Amino acid sequence: MIDKKTIQNIAKLARLKISEVEADDYSQQLTQVMDYFERISKIDTSGVEPLVTPAEIEVHWREDVVEQEHTAEDMVANAPARAGNLFKVPPVV
Repeated sequence: MIDKKTIQNIAKLARLKISEVEADDYSQQLTQVMDYFERISKIDTSGVEPLVTPAEIEVHWREDVVEQEHTAEDMVANAPARAGNLFKVPPVV
């Protein structure tokens, strides 16, 4: 069981202020959660293949084709300042 002292310590580490009633509620709730995880961990899963997703995914591949849609001149056409085909920016010190 997760006691109120542990809950208050977790709240302190998380810089949260919780009341005694809240600490008691969280203690009960987290104890239930941990008990449920323990029940789940006892389930025999031998022979069960692990899943990536619960539903089958059909992979749709496409041909990887290189296309050059824009030229270097097109890319810097609207730049406020440029040097040739490069963006001109203020120096960084």
